[in-house]
Amino acid sequence: MAARLDRRQLLPLVAGTAAIAGTLLLVGPGQNRARLLRPEEAPLAERLLRFEDGPDGSVLILDAGSQAVLARFPVAEGGFVRGTLRALARERRQEDQGREAPFRLSAWRDGQLTLDDTATGRRVDLTAFGSTNAGTFARLLTAQGETR
Repeated sequence: MAARLDRRQLLPLVAGTAAIAGTLLLVGPGQNRARLLRPEEAPLAERLLRFEDGPDGSVLILDAGSQAVLARFPVAEGGFVRGTLRALARERRQEDQGREAPFRLSAWRDGQLTLDDTATGRRVDLTAFGSTNAGTFARLLTAQGETR
C-alpha cells in the first residue's frame, strides 16, 4: 500500500515550487534574451518575416521586405507554427507592442535555428522542438515565395 503524505511533508515542496515560479514570473519578462545570447556572432543566414491571418483562417508567412508569401498553412495544418506565433503574439499584447515589427529567423554555425521577436526581444530556439518542427521554419530561409 502506498504511503500517504501528510500536509506537513507537502508544505516545503509547495512553498519551494511557488518561490521558483514567482521568481521566474518577476524576473523573466524583464530579460531581453535575444540581445543577451550571441552578442558578437553573426548568423549564417537570416530573414525578416511577417505573419498574417488569411481570410480563410490560414496563416501566411511573408518576407518582411518584399511581402512575398513564403508559406501558407491552412486551418488544420501548421500546428507548431501556429503555436509558436500564438505565444509570441501573446507576449506582444502583454507588452503593448503592435504587429508591425518583423520577426528575425536566424541559422547559426552550431546548427541552432532561432526566431527573434524584434518588438519584444524574445527568442525561441526552434531546434529545441525537434528537427521536423525546426525544418518547417528552416525552409523559410531559402523559400522563393509567391506574390499575393
